[in-house]
Amino acid sequence: MVNLTLRLLSRPDVVNLPTIFTSLGLEYDDKVLPSIGNEVLKAVVAQFNADELLTDRPVVSALVRESLIKRAREFNIILDDVAITHLSYGIEFSLAVEKKQVAQQEAERSKFLVAKAEQERRAAIVRAEGESESARLISEATAIAGTGLIELRRIEAAKEIAAELARSPNVAYIPSSDNGKMLLGLNAAGFGGR
Repeated sequence: MVNLTLRLLSRPDVVNLPTIFTSLGLEYDDKVLPSIGNEVLKAVVAQFNADELLTDRPVVSALVRESLIKRAREFNIILDDVAITHLSYGIEFSLAVEKKQVAQQEAERSKFLVAKAEQERRAAIVRAEGESESARLISEATAIAGTGLIELRRIEAAKEIAAELARSPNVAYIPSSDNGKMLLGLNAAGFGGR
């Protein structure tokens, strides 16, 4: 639904005044202009979609003006000015525009999420390549210099674990004997003696 308000400034063709008054009467403009105005507006508006009526308003206005001047000439009426003074749409169009904007925003959001996922994928690839390069360099260094670096890392890790365990009040550290066997809480009497 499109609502248009049209302003017309008209005058009779002076040469054809007798014809106008005999065929249309004194109220010629009230009889002719509303009907040809509606006729021409409907014909011109039908050529455009709702968006084009807004964006191409000067073109629409020019077509209305040209068509109305030509149509009014058939009734010996001269139009000095034709202008579309108001253009509005029904509530359905407003709701459709709002839905379209929401859909466009959702599409933009989806594009953003896709781009974000792509960046995260690239970051994961770069991270994996960096870890691979790090492993390769460590492997090369180990091949050249021996396993000293790995041994050093193992000792550092053992120190950190021992320090953490030493801070905990619920953990007791009991060193093992040289042969790797340890018996706790056993006395010789419990074995039947020798």
